[in-house]
Amino acid sequence: MPNFNPADYETVAERLKRFLKDHKDGRIITSNETTPEDRAALTWVMSAAIFENGEDLERSLPKATGFAFEIDGQGMANKTSALENCETSAIGRALANAGYGGDKRASREEMEKVARDNQPTRDFLSEAKNASSLEELRQIYTQARQAKLDQNTLKQISELADLWKKQEGKS
Repeated sequence: MPNFNPADYETVAERLKRFLKDHKDGRIITSNETTPEDRAALTWVMSAAIFENGEDLERSLPKATGFAFEIDGQGMANKTSALENCETSAIGRALANAGYGGDKRASREEMEKVARDNQPTRDFLSEAKNASSLEELRQIYTQARQAKLDQNTLKQISELADLWKKQEGKS
């Protein structure tokens, strides 16, 4: 992403401000669409609906909708606030679908996420070797699986978990 310039993209907050300026009675309704299967994969799914006024909300006539998903632990915000980050992303998508996307459809936050995702990949095996608990090791394994790591590396992480289990059994 050599040509990414954050100044070329609006933030979700900027889009929201423009929307509310245009629609004083505007409403945004978000919903957590996450399933138990999503949570098992450390994923959050949110939707957002944009209503230009209270009457449209009462009649269930959104101007636009948007969806987003985030994965726990991927990126700085998702280490502690993946659900909240997901909600903001869904609002940004819905606002773009309602025409509040400026010259660029993606929000600044989305583009920054893409730029972060294009950074060198994590060394899951090193993280697993330095894990301080079996639970942390399980999380690393799940994230490595989601990242579609090769089977050999997944097997090595799994073997580390087996060692943890054996050590805990001796205690």
